[in-house]
Amino acid sequence: MNVDSTSLNKYTPDEMMTIAAARLIWPRCVCFVGIGVPSAAANLARLTHAPDIVLIYESGAIDGELAETATAIVPLPEIFSYWLQAGRIDVGFLGAAQIDRFGNLNTTVIGGYGKPKTRMPGAGGAPEIAHHAKQIFVVLKQSPRSFVAKLDFCTSAGFLNGNGERARRAIPGAGPQVVITDLGVFKPAAGSQELTLVARYENVSVDKIREATGWPLTVADTVDIVAPPTADELRVLRDLHKRTEIAHASYAHRLTKTPPVLFEQARSTA
Repeated sequence: MNVDSTSLNKYTPDEMMTIAAARLIWPRCVCFVGIGVPSAAANLARLTHAPDIVLIYESGAIDGELAETATAIVPLPEIFSYWLQAGRIDVGFLGAAQIDRFGNLNTTVIGGYGKPKTRMPGAGGAPEIAHHAKQIFVVLKQSPRSFVAKLDFCTSAGFLNGNGERARRAIPGAGPQVVITDLGVFKPAAGSQELTLVARYENVSVDKIREATGWPLTVADTVDIVAPPTADELRVLRDLHKRTEIAHASYAHRLTKTPPVLFEQARSTA
């Protein structure tokens, strides 16, 4: 599918975030990717500058979000034991609902755990990925509700309380090395390990990023400006989104067309 060329000079903050994340992936990188933006970023990298990366999904799919498009499907224990816990994952690509200044993540609840305002999908494999991957990239939209001074619940450990606590607890992975948002890019500071603004997007001011942060933000002495998306990056990303939508819709349609008798047969043999 081709994208209208007249739209290639315009892009959304979400597209900038996804493209900025994709640029961080290097050739032959082994990525454990979550669904959504992490998957889009990793697949964009594979379709552009890093065609030989390996994408590992928690579902057991390798190099494909859906089973029918994957290169291989392996058992879940193998995903965690052979790939993750054995140290074969270069980058764990995660999203989150909340992040704090030390890169700890919440994907469990908003509000108190007993009576939350919102109960989210939960941990899944994220804590194991955050623990064992050689490094973590986090992608999420930025606002005071997502960049918080204190998490409502800590689902996945980043640098805990910073200042080397992760290493003192002998957690094997290096933790969150980059956080990419729809406003800019953050990296942990040496020593304190507090997230520090190192790059911003065009037409996004440092003041705007401060306002979208729920703690007093540390800013690098030099803040780079991330290059805007190229026409090729936008075209590939939008084609990828269209193909993904069609594949998901086709799969959902097939499920709704499954004859009821097959469900009855499955139940009777279970």
